[in-house]
Amino acid sequence: MRRPSSLSAWGPARRAGRVLALAGLTALVATGCLGGGDDEAADPNKNAGAGEFTLTITSNAIAGGKNAEGADFLTGYVIPKFVEQQKAKGVTAHIEFEPNGVDDAEYKSKIGLDLEAGKGADIIDIDGIWVGEFAASNFIKPLEEVVGADAANNWDGWGQIQPSVQQNASYEGKRYGIPSGTDGRVLYFHKEVFAEAGLPADWQPTSWQDVLDAAGAVADKTDAIPLQLNAGTAMGEATTMQGFLPMLAGTGKEILTDGKWQGDTPQVRQVLDFYQQVYGGELGDATLQQEAKGRDKSFEAFSKGRVGILLESDYLWRGVLSPSSDVAPMPDRDEAVGWAKIPAFAPGAGVGGQDFVSMSGGAAQVLNPNTAYPQQAWELMRFMASAETVKELVRDSPRITQRDDVNAEVLAGDPMLSFIASQVVPLTRFRPGDLAYLQVSTAIQEATYAIVDGSSVEEAAAAYQKTLEGIVGGERVASG
Repeated sequence: MRRPSSLSAWGPARRAGRVLALAGLTALVATGCLGGGDDEAADPNKNAGAGEFTLTITSNAIAGGKNAEGADFLTGYVIPKFVEQQKAKGVTAHIEFEPNGVDDAEYKSKIGLDLEAGKGADIIDIDGIWVGEFAASNFIKPLEEVVGADAANNWDGWGQIQPSVQQNASYEGKRYGIPSGTDGRVLYFHKEVFAEAGLPADWQPTSWQDVLDAAGAVADKTDAIPLQLNAGTAMGEATTMQGFLPMLAGTGKEILTDGKWQGDTPQVRQVLDFYQQVYGGELGDATLQQEAKGRDKSFEAFSKGRVGILLESDYLWRGVLSPSSDVAPMPDRDEAVGWAKIPAFAPGAGVGGQDFVSMSGGAAQVLNPNTAYPQQAWELMRFMASAETVKELVRDSPRITQRDDVNAEVLAGDPMLSFIASQVVPLTRFRPGDLAYLQVSTAIQEATYAIVDGSSVEEAAAAYQKTLEGIVGGERVASG
């Protein structure tokens, strides 16, 4: 393999996330259901002093099926514990769980139809990326409107949730719910491959050029694939979340900035140029990006020391490479795998002037603005997001939660997950909660595929711009 040339001077500038099911809400648009059915303000004081109440929680989880762990936790811990606490206060609480075990698109469509009709569960578990769509459609309302500003803003739990993570349950600067867990993306590297290439075991690049230089050393001195950067349509959302979006954040832009999608801009070309450096410079395996199971194959290759650097989420560490994993277990994971923050193009060139960047996903719980018991529903939601409850949730399977205090305790024995929780989550970004996102994501995947397939940066960027304009309209696309 040959070493990379220098970067073109464009100037400073629970897995890879679940595949986002936006089709459900798109169907609502097609049938004319979008727009919310009730524009009246919620009444925070409705039934505030009730001595007996009934609340319903819904989630796309069901015992013995999809997300069974979450369903079992709700019915086995959350509900009986909360009912017991209310009983101690002299209040009779009836909490019902409405399970679902369907495709995310079907679940999303059902929730949208319920909310549009003024119905549905009191507390609703959703993908964080749906918050913006439901809020823009007036299906859900800011917490301060549903439960009152004092109740919504004075919860002590907010101090334990990073502002970056609060984005996942917010829209246009207002909180619509509470995030329920998150993740983060980093650069993993195989220490044995790095040792063979003469690279340090404590590697931390500070620029894209540092990453290319390390990949070049791996190419020159080992037989391993230097860098796995997800690209193309076969990788699906992994291309967008574990490739394009974090790199774009490293140029100083998010994919949706000031109401406009990034089209053929200098920053998008900068990212596509990086992809060309990798795949045109023989620093990545182009064929792997086009295979149906290419991502899984990249995991296996990394676990066997056949990949030097791989951009992934914490799922790789705790799920794929865990010694007990059935995907690509590494008995020597703790000794053989290193990790580093994803650098911006250059120091200070990342979004918000950051030196390092990341992307995250996660779920959120929101309140139905039509609930008959807003204060009680808010109390139950706070209980579900309390340190006590969250610690119990992850007791047997430690993972990154939305709460700093819980992370500090339950992740203390895992340096990798602690690293993401303490150093990556505070600087992360989330996908935009916009109805067009899924189509935009597909366009991004097609643009990266074009690079892998041999197109020039200019050709790929121009085709991406045209596709984007067809999705959202030219007035909503920024170009350079």
